[in-house]
Amino acid sequence: MTDTNPVPPVLQAAWGMRERPSKGPKPTLSVDRIVLAAIGVARAEGYPAVSMSRVAGELNTAAMSLYRYVASKDELAVLMMEAATGEPPAPRADGETWRAAVERWAHAMFAMFGAEPWFLQVPVAGPPATPRQLAWMETGLAALDGTPPSEGEKLSLLLLINGYIRYEALLHSQMTEAARSDGRTVDAVLTEFGGLMRHLVQADRFPLLRRAIDAGAMDKPSGPDGSAPSSPDGSVPSSPDGSFAFGLARILDGVETFIRSRAA
Repeated sequence: MTDTNPVPPVLQAAWGMRERPSKGPKPTLSVDRIVLAAIGVARAEGYPAVSMSRVAGELNTAAMSLYRYVASKDELAVLMMEAATGEPPAPRADGETWRAAVERWAHAMFAMFGAEPWFLQVPVAGPPATPRQLAWMETGLAALDGTPPSEGEKLSLLLLINGYIRYEALLHSQMTEAARSDGRTVDAVLTEFGGLMRHLVQADRFPLLRRAIDAGAMDKPSGPDGSAPSSPDGSVPSSPDGSFAFGLARILDGVETFIRSRAA
């Protein structure tokens, strides 16, 4: 019989389109247990450490027993991301500008990646397609609802902003991991880097870089009280730091110019 379900098998479980095992003895495993165990491995050691055999070991069972519930590692990755993805921020409120709503959306996504950095290690196999991923996209589109760009242009604008968020989150995650592997904090690494640049960059060879360094452009960003905006253990901040907020604002400046051009 030909399968007429248009949803790819790797997504069917995420959408609740696959029947759970019902025959045989009472199961000791479940999709939820398998997914939670896999997320635990990813949080502790990163997504590359996740494998069917490793997850089976965490559950004290054989790897083959997992395939009764999860068809492949690709499907497991989809279910992991769906389970760990938080709910999107509240939709655009009455009277809220599109820009303020997009900023809230972007900040919330950056914080989510900071809380689950292994997300960024999962290969991107295609556009967002799970329920919670689409909920985030829906909220982003709601922020732009009523603005002049076409629906296709609004989606493209969201992809542009999402790309920036992912890049900044990946950069923070990798710096944090590298610092931790050396038993240091990101703040310590940035301070050391600033000192190294002051030593290496000479005005006769790199005049513009030296000017930027002397102006403090490579000093680590500070919070309102002058302290670095990281958590006590040096991990990725739960809220965007100055670098992220500055870059996001410049992107939104461009989006605003584009929206005004469409309105004209």
